[in-house]
Amino acid sequence: MKYIDEYRNEADAQKFIAAIQRVATRPWTIMEICGGQTHTLIKFGIDRMLPERVTLVHGPGCPVCVTPLELIDKAIAIARRPEVIFTSFGDMLRVPGSRDDLLSIKARGGDVRMVYSPLDAVKLAQKNPARQVVFFAVGFETTAPGNAMAVWQAKQLGVQNFSILTSHVLVPPAMEALLGSPNNRVQGFLAAGHVCTVMGYWEYEPIAAKYRVPIVVTGFEPLDLLQGIYMTLQQLEAGRVQVENQYTRAVRREGNLPAQKLIAQVFEVTDRKWRGIGEIPRSGYRLRDEFAAFDAEKRFDVGAVTAQESPLCIAGEILQGLKRPRDCAAFAKQCAPEHPLGAPMVSSEGACAAYYQYSVSSIQYSVESDTEH
Repeated sequence: MKYIDEYRNEADAQKFIAAIQRVATRPWTIMEICGGQTHTLIKFGIDRMLPERVTLVHGPGCPVCVTPLELIDKAIAIARRPEVIFTSFGDMLRVPGSRDDLLSIKARGGDVRMVYSPLDAVKLAQKNPARQVVFFAVGFETTAPGNAMAVWQAKQLGVQNFSILTSHVLVPPAMEALLGSPNNRVQGFLAAGHVCTVMGYWEYEPIAAKYRVPIVVTGFEPLDLLQGIYMTLQQLEAGRVQVENQYTRAVRREGNLPAQKLIAQVFEVTDRKWRGIGEIPRSGYRLRDEFAAFDAEKRFDVGAVTAQESPLCIAGEILQGLKRPRDCAAFAKQCAPEHPLGAPMVSSEGACAAYYQYSVSSIQYSVESDTEH
C-alpha cells in the first residue's frame, strides 16, 4: 500500500539492524511510550532482531490500560442506568472492571454503543433529547482535541443531555515519574509520535536535560522504530542528551497550536491516578469550571466508587517497564483475551495483548498446523 510499504521495506530494515549492531557497543535499555509502537515491535519481530545488548521495555503508553479500575466501575454504574445511552470507542468495551465490563452491561440490556467520534455522541444526544448520552473520554493528548470539541460544541448548541466521563492522561508527567523512580531502568525514550503531532516536543526538552536521557520522537511503522532506536543509541553512545524528531513527516516542535488552544479552553491540568501505578501529580485533564455541567462523574454522582485490583495482575509493573507480559504467572493462563484480568490483555494497544497475539497465538497455530499435517 502506498505510503505504508515504503516504511516496511525489508532491505532497508536490514540496513538499520546492521547499523544498530555497529553503533551499540554497551548494554542499553530503551522504552517506547506508545502501545501502538509496542504492537509494531512485537508483530514484526523487531525486539528479536536487535542485538542482545539492546533491551526494549514497554511503557505506560496505552491510555485504555492506565484507566483506573474504579473509573471503569464508574462507567459501568452509569451505563446500567435506564435513562442513559453510554457511548465509547470500541477498545474500552471489553476492559474489565471489578466484576463486569461494558459489553456485559450491553448484553444485559444496557444501552451501550460504540461510536467513532465524540461528535457522534453529541449528535446522538440531539436525536434523543429524553435520554442522557455519556461519552467515555479516554486517551492521551492525542484524543483530547476531539473530546474538547465535543464538549465545546454541546455547550454552543445548548445540548444539555450530553456529558463525558473523563480519563485523560498526559505523557510528560508519566515519563518524569518513571525517571524519578528508584527502580528506573530506562536510559532512552522513543516518544509517541501521535501525541507529539498534537502537543509538539518542546515539553520533553526540560525532561531530557533534567534526567540526562535522550528522547527521540518516533513514528509507528517498522522503519520508523528502527530509525528511532538507532538515533537513540547514537546519542547514548556519544554521551549526547537531546530531543530529536524522527517523525518529521507529521511532527513539528511546536505541535498543533489550534488544537492546544482548544484543549486549554475546555480542560485544565489535574492530578490523575494511573491504573497499576498510582497517582501522578498534574498528569491528567479535567473539565474547567465553566464546562462542569458536562462532567458525567458529577452529573451521576459516582465520585465515591472505589475498586481493588486483582492480586494476580502485574499490569502496573509491566506499564512501568519493570517486567514483561511473559513474567506474569497468569499470562495466557488465568489471563487471556477471553477472560482478562487487566486492560493490557484486551486493549488494542496493550502490551499483554501484543505478546499474546503475536507470540502465544502464533505458537498455538503452528502447533495445530503441525498436528494436522
